[in-house]
Amino acid sequence: MGTASYVVEGLGDPQSLNSSPHGAGREYSRSAARRTFTHEQLREAMTGIEFRDTDAFIDEIPQAYKPIDTVMADASDLVRIRHTLRQLVNVKGD
Repeated sequence: MGTASYVVEGLGDPQSLNSSPHGAGREYSRSAARRTFTHEQLREAMTGIEFRDTDAFIDEIPQAYKPIDTVMADASDLVRIRHTLRQLVNVKGD
């Protein structure tokens, strides 16, 4: 929601069943994120990104997820990064 997105090309590793990560993966469950983070922390994390500023998205705070750059580095034998995208706007239903 507030970090990078990647466009990748799969390298076809048969040991991974020709698959790759489809996101960073959560470090905090949704309920744990709601207990841990505040609306003010969400606003701070989303500085410079237009988003729907409500309590409904506290569980989607970027800190609730594994660091995407680490995930991508770990997947370097599975994918080739073609483009790195930085969020300007994030639209989610409420």
